[in-house]
Amino acid sequence: MSSFTKYFAASACALSFTFTTMTATDNFDYTVDRFADIEVLRYKVPGFEELTLNQKRLIYYLTEAALQGRDILWDQNGKYNLAIRSMLENAYTNYDGDRQSPQFKAFEQYLKQVWFGNGIHHHYSTDKFTPGFTREYLETIIPADARPADFDTLCEVIFNPAVMSKRVNQAEGADLVATSAVNFYEGLTQQEVEDFYAQRKDTTDLTPVSHGLNTRLVKKDGKIEEQVYKVGGLYSPAIEKIVENLEKAAEYAENDAQKNIINALVNYYKTGDLRDFDAYSILWTDDTRSQVDFINGFIESYGDPLGMTGSWESIVNFKNNEASHRTEVLSTNAQWFEDRSPVDSRFRKPEVKGVSAKVITAAILAGDSYPATPIGINLPNADWIRAAHGSKSVTIENITQAYDAASHGNGFNEEFVIDEPTRKLLDDYLFITDNLHTDLHECLGHGSGRLLPGVDPDAMKAHGSTLEETRADLFALYYLADPKLIELGLLDNPEAYKAEYYKYILNGLMTQLVRIEPGKDVEEAHMRNRQLIAAWAYEHGKADNVIELVKINGKTYVKINDYEKLRELFGTLLAEIQRIKSEGDYAAGAALVEKYAVKIDPEIHREVLERYAGLDIAPYRGFVNPIYTAVYDDNGEITDVTVSYSEDYPTQMLRYSRDYSPLTK
Repeated sequence: MSSFTKYFAASACALSFTFTTMTATDNFDYTVDRFADIEVLRYKVPGFEELTLNQKRLIYYLTEAALQGRDILWDQNGKYNLAIRSMLENAYTNYDGDRQSPQFKAFEQYLKQVWFGNGIHHHYSTDKFTPGFTREYLETIIPADARPADFDTLCEVIFNPAVMSKRVNQAEGADLVATSAVNFYEGLTQQEVEDFYAQRKDTTDLTPVSHGLNTRLVKKDGKIEEQVYKVGGLYSPAIEKIVENLEKAAEYAENDAQKNIINALVNYYKTGDLRDFDAYSILWTDDTRSQVDFINGFIESYGDPLGMTGSWESIVNFKNNEASHRTEVLSTNAQWFEDRSPVDSRFRKPEVKGVSAKVITAAILAGDSYPATPIGINLPNADWIRAAHGSKSVTIENITQAYDAASHGNGFNEEFVIDEPTRKLLDDYLFITDNLHTDLHECLGHGSGRLLPGVDPDAMKAHGSTLEETRADLFALYYLADPKLIELGLLDNPEAYKAEYYKYILNGLMTQLVRIEPGKDVEEAHMRNRQLIAAWAYEHGKADNVIELVKINGKTYVKINDYEKLRELFGTLLAEIQRIKSEGDYAAGAALVEKYAVKIDPEIHREVLERYAGLDIAPYRGFVNPIYTAVYDDNGEITDVTVSYSEDYPTQMLRYSRDYSPLTK
């Protein structure tokens, strides 16, 4: 992912595509719903019952704090989202007419899309959803006396394709602020925003704060004003609820360090001071003893076209002790990997500080991590905190396990993978190498390298997220093929890495295109990252015939002829990307993105869409959460917390709107 919007940032990477691995499935029903291009799954929380009572209490209040922030993200994603959600949900629950008619079914699908996108734009493409029903139909199911006062405005936003058409616009040459519907800026141009923050930055400050992380910029009477997200500031009703539950959670902290972390976060929410946020981030980074952990705050900057402001999110989790062995091995050997990185020695860290890594079990997903979620997280993203204190990295294995189990037997490999030996390679090794790729990306990739003195961490501007994800992916790909992983006992076959290499190139050159509408460019940062790597390697490997696109029975397949040479190409590109970041060479970074990451071959795109359509596989997946229920005794004390998986998608969404909507009450 990008960064904890810029700095606490969860470097939580979006799943590219989950291939089928031939693992045995259990009797758990993973599939919850399917509509449009979305499949909704559920995930298990193994090990929750074995936690202590105080750990369960801690998780319960942390999950309550997580759910109370939902409205914040909806409003950040667009100024009309909360009003539209309320209007649509009221219509959905109160309508007593024909619910089987085509118009109502289209209305229901649209509402499900809006729920999934946390607003009226697609969670991944950020394009505005197109309703399959008419305004006239909406007027029939919402009587005049039940319509909100701004009904006409809301209808204009919903039905006019020219209004707020793109939540995050990354089109080359556009004013990215003026043409993005995200609710981080009002009345400003891109140049005005960039100038505003440029004036605030001190490039001589060795501990710079992440300007813009927790603010909304508005222009009033010709003056620019920062509205701070804090208690008593913007989003105060929701933040007060978050704080209330964090303070209850602190009572059940596992140790003093964890209690101090929670209290520091509460303090930051009350002051809105980014120095307080940095203090919290340092405490959080230094705590490696607690089993229960969480993120909660304004984190990822993908929602901001300029990569400044953090979208609100939370994940509550606890350590999977058995599975954490591989990440702990990697973090213990972090200096070995850094010292042998193929980048210029000037850009390596002479001393890697405090890289800790673990595999976690997610207990709740919220905000920008729900319903679609990352599969890995690396925090914090402030370069100076990483240099002085290190970072924490996690892989969320109960989420990857759910993806894997739900993908079993979907026919994807048979349609797109070139031959049976390659399919067997994927069946045997993709699950472990995919997880190791995430481990390397999060644990070592994001924490590797260093900026030269005086280089602005935001020098890559709008391309920052793409280039940072490219750097971390290349680090992971390069080392996935290193014999060191065999020596460390993380892989048992020196050929295993080829499974991830094949998947990555196939995805970057072809299969991820299923997520893009015909005629459009690649805009999402992770997709740009993957295409940049695959397309660059394809072009620069042509002389040695490293990668081919071959036709078999009229269908295009990826064929990798030289895996060792492909690894060398990954190392070469990693060295250049690290140089670009370390030196702040914006022109070179932008040139790479614009040449390799944006444009699409229309013939390949058309073919992928046609072949994919025959499989009836949803390109995007997300989750409903488990339900946590506190059991109380006669004195009001929690004596147990139970977990269940019975809730369907509409029921959960409507319950969340009813019980966790502090900004709409």
